[in-house]
Amino acid sequence: MSWQTILAIGSGGFIGAVLRSYLNGVISHRVPHDLPFGTLGVNLIGSFIMGVLVAYFMYTAFFSLHIKSFLSTGILGALTTYSTFAIESFMLIERGSLTLAFLNMGLNVFGTVLMAGGGFYTAKYFIDAAN
Repeated sequence: MSWQTILAIGSGGFIGAVLRSYLNGVISHRVPHDLPFGTLGVNLIGSFIMGVLVAYFMYTAFFSLHIKSFLSTGILGALTTYSTFAIESFMLIERGSLTLAFLNMGLNVFGTVLMAGGGFYTAKYFIDAAN
């Protein structure tokens, strides 16, 4: 891996981590609930954007390797958070909130896959329409 790629991923990671903290806080403040909507929100948003980017990466030659690394591994890798989702789900189980825990797991796992697919097909539609 080149130093340029490492720099692209690292700088994107900084931006994504700050965005995650900010968006998580905004969502959690606006939607107060026992279910961790902040983490769910950043995971759903990030998955949709990743779907869009993958479609553009596959069907256009617009992005360089460094830009792809900056956007996907850097920004979106730091924006979305599997480990936080995992510990929040565990803590819901630990305190006996099984319904919320399984709802959180289902929304994160299936919701992010649906959002990634939705982003992919949305971008593919616009790419195809432009051609």
